[in-house]
Amino acid sequence: MVHARTYRNNSNKGYRLAMAMGLSFTALTVVADYSMVSDWVKAEDWSALLDVVPTMEAALWVVTILSISLNITLLLLDLKVKK
Repeated sequence: MVHARTYRNNSNKGYRLAMAMGLSFTALTVVADYSMVSDWVKAEDWSALLDVVPTMEAALWVVTILSISLNITLLLLDLKVKK
């Protein structure tokens, strides 16, 4: 009984770490891209904006959806383990 409880507590910490990392990487990616676009606007580099921003929008949506999916999956697994 003690071993099962210890294993469950250790695995919950792993889920939480993975969730925090997923959210952190998503947030850092969005902020880095926003900073890059901001620099291009300040430099009035419109060709770079026209070339990169449409593609980056799709990539950011994919990364964000993957991060949300990962977090939901980990939450559901955490709830399943608690039962």
